[in-house]
Amino acid sequence: MSKHIAVVAANGKAGTAIVEEATRRGMDVTAVVRGGNKTNAQHVIIKDLYDLGAGDLTGFEAVVDAFGVFDPAKLSEHGTSLMLLADALSGSQTRLLVVGGAGSLYTDKTHTHQLSDSFPESIKGVPLAMGAALDALRKRDDVHWTYESPAGDFQPDGQRTGTYVLAGEEYTTDENGRSAISYADYAVAMVDEITTDKPHDHERISVRW
Repeated sequence: MSKHIAVVAANGKAGTAIVEEATRRGMDVTAVVRGGNKTNAQHVIIKDLYDLGAGDLTGFEAVVDAFGVFDPAKLSEHGTSLMLLADALSGSQTRLLVVGGAGSLYTDKTHTHQLSDSFPESIKGVPLAMGAALDALRKRDDVHWTYESPAGDFQPDGQRTGTYVLAGEEYTTDENGRSAISYADYAVAMVDEITTDKPHDHERISVRW
């Protein structure tokens, strides 16, 4: 049976890749965008994220949050937008899957140090804002959420291999010390998570090659 999913901010690079992977696998996909739909989703909701309510998201088995912002003055929107979607899905069986960041991945077994700790101050804004949004999401037991962090090197134009390594809260690398994933293979992992019969409910997962 085809999955019915919605992808919020579908016109972005991550959103577009997820829509493409989902439609490739025969899913019924609705793109939620502010302007014209630039993806190959079969349906579209043209609406600002901040105007979405529970009624807009009823009937989907999963909603993917691919929203992102890099304007320093708007970084708090990582949290406010995510909480808005969580509120809209509160108490429902619809899953909320979040396109996360790598900066909040832990670099030690005690989970006291994060990858972003080593970043220059000039680029810490986005990972700190995304990490704060994840912290707020962890407190929500009224929503079936999964947060998916990419590898450290997240490649917009990288190839689709169809393979990846699934990990958890900790930053991992391959045998050469490399942590990378393409948007296409990140999308493969996201759609795999949507279709699995053993979802990572209330968990953060991470993926790399």
